[in-house]
Amino acid sequence: MRLIDLHCDTMSKIIISNKSTGLRENDFHVDLEKLIKADSLAQFFALYIDIEEKDNYFDHCLEMLDRFYHEIEKNNKNIAIARNYEEMIKNEANGKISAFLTIEEGGILKGKLYNLRNFYRLGVRLITLTWNYPNQIGYPNYKKEYMTKGLTPFGKDVVREMNRLKMIIDVSHLSDQGFFDVASISTKPFIASHSNARSVRNHPRNLTDEMIKILAEKGGVMGINFCSYFLSNGSISRIEDIVTHIKYIRKVGGIDVIAIGSDYDGINCELEIGNIGEMNKLLCALEKNGFSSEEIEKIFFKNAERIIKEVL
Repeated sequence: MRLIDLHCDTMSKIIISNKSTGLRENDFHVDLEKLIKADSLAQFFALYIDIEEKDNYFDHCLEMLDRFYHEIEKNNKNIAIARNYEEMIKNEANGKISAFLTIEEGGILKGKLYNLRNFYRLGVRLITLTWNYPNQIGYPNYKKEYMTKGLTPFGKDVVREMNRLKMIIDVSHLSDQGFFDVASISTKPFIASHSNARSVRNHPRNLTDEMIKILAEKGGVMGINFCSYFLSNGSISRIEDIVTHIKYIRKVGGIDVIAIGSDYDGINCELEIGNIGEMNKLLCALEKNGFSSEEIEKIFFKNAERIIKEVL
């Protein structure tokens, strides 16, 4: 079963580890050997930026971007960057996994559309509009008072420009009102790369039933997040809870809105699916719960593949 995972933080882990640690093989949730074991078609690699932790966060982003390309070039027999659907298919034909480059924190744009365009030129094809802080684009769902605050005028311009550039808009972490603003402005499908169902686990990072329906109507997808905090009240990321969310989202929004957004290497909880190479555990669990091969294909890669084809 092929796999497309819409979100991992592996590049951050590589950067903060010693210089000998790389993408080929490491002790993290994602490396090239594990991706090969998972039969990965594509992996979305986030450049995660904490804009309040680092004074030089823009330079830090560029450092991660440079390291990303270094790792891709070093392992070019097995992995290659993809900037659109055609490049992904070409990589697949050449026996290579596709690496899509993303940024998790729209504050990196510093309120300038030319930064958006320059990151596009550098290969970035998805931006998570906010992380856990307000920025020039909008507000996160991190605090209750932010939930009703929507996109700024600049944020609305970013959505329009991302549509024009053919970039994927990611609303994970974004405020509830920000979600609705994106839905009303975007002319293209958008995604919640690593968010679950709020009715199953009442966490502001998860989507309400209304949001799931809107996302489905817009042709978007939501990547199931494996972090225990977004799955249940427990401290362990259990396969049973992942399946519960998938079942619920299928009931509310249909099978076409479900994808994988593991959040691997950005989560610290105990995991029953210990790394990206163990995704067969989820496949088996879905089969046992009555999901058809066609439905599992959609969850594992076809729905994400459709987004890549339609948007990029």
